Amino acid sequence: MSKQKQKVIFSGAQPTGSLTLGNYIGAIQSWKDLENEFECYYSIVDLHSLTIRHDPKKFRKACLSFLAQYLACGLDPEKNTLFYQSHVKQHTELNWILGCMTYMGELNRMTQFKEKAEKHKDNINAGLYTYPVLQVADILLYQADLVPVGEDQRQHIELTRDVAIRFNNTYGEVFTLPDIYVPKIGAKIMSLQDPESKMSKSDENVNGTIFLLDSDKDIVKKVKRSVTDSENRVAYRDEQPGVKNLLTIYSKLSDYSIEELVEKYASKGYGALKTDLAELLVETIRPIREKHNEYMDNLDYLASIYKKGAEKASIVAERTMTKVRESIGLV
Repeated sequence: MSKQKQKVIFSGAQPTGSLTLGNYIGAIQSWKDLENEFECYYSIVDLHSLTIRHDPKKFRKACLSFLAQYLACGLDPEKNTLFYQSHVKQHTELNWILGCMTYMGELNRMTQFKEKAEKHKDNINAGLYTYPVLQVADILLYQADLVPVGEDQRQHIELTRDVAIRFNNTYGEVFTLPDIYVPKIGAKIMSLQDPESKMSKSDENVNGTIFLLDSDKDIVKKVKRSVTDSENRVAYRDEQPGVKNLLTIYSKLSDYSIEELVEKYASKGYGALKTDLAELLVETIRPIREKHNEYMDNLDYLASIYKKGAEKASIVAERTMTKVRESIGLV
């Protein structure tokens, strides 16, 4: 009996700043669960970061730090293909071809462009407008079946499917249609200061975001200052978004279910919940931070990982590009 082909997972993240607790819970935790079941490709999408002006030295260090953080979070380089987007040239080649298959109206509807253009009014460049096409190329290049991303990226997956369908209908069946993979709980961790908004690396209020490179002291401080409400009732409901967010974080990092946590803190109040959660976060993040620092002191090892990853990714990417070139009639 022939072995059933493993389904393919692809996801990518821009190397801007440190990974957040939201990235860890909403993405990387589920990535670790997937590595034994799927063929996984995780790209540090450095080309996407070029839409914003940056300092080259700081950017290079951030790119290396991101790989070190992935490894420190427990991603096994033997089970996952970890690589830099810029090291696989087929990404930019497919980007141009699919740009010719993407309609202006589709790009005009992308909400993230409007949000980013508002933040960077002095640098509204063409790349910022067309970067969703590069995202489409990133995913389709590896014939991804599933893309583990947050709900805020659903629009990009829909665009990817639309472009793939259009290409397949025009030139023949070349691309796999990807589906979004969203964990049942904890896919969207909210800001500790504004629990109606997603925890973000770019949040102007630094107390709203816990970073994986934060010190123990900063983690405790941020949890203690987290916004709750005046009800002083530990409950998991939409009317109490701050408490709901803390319970979600606690549940995702422990063996406790939401129901068990509500029962555990029903008579203890918010103070006890915050104290215990802060301790849990410190114990979770400290080893990640320490491992990250060890990897950053061993750049030769990091280079061996990303070179091996790029070699493997390039083979798969070229296999797809061969089909694409033949299908559209390139000599």
